Amino acid sequence: MLVNMHEAKTHLSRLVARAAAGEDIVIANAGKPVARLVAYEGRKEPRKPGSMKGKIWIADDFDETPQWLIDAFEGNGENEDEFLGR
Repeated sequence: MLVNMHEAKTHLSRLVARAAAGEDIVIANAGKPVARLVAYEGRKEPRKPGSMKGKIWIADDFDETPQWLIDAFEGNGENEDEFLGR
């Protein structure tokens, strides 16, 4: 089903219900398709803890995160110069 932007805004709840029921909804802007509204398909099986064990690693030359950067992310930085490492 193809709907224009105005129709999508006006009837969003109905369109979501139709998409949830399996219908593929295409939203157009100025006559050109720009988005698809489809049913959400959740994960089929739960994630298993440890499933990536042995598949990822930290490189030997990995540098520890500088404290000034940690402070900046946590909102504890003194000023912009400190954040930029100057």
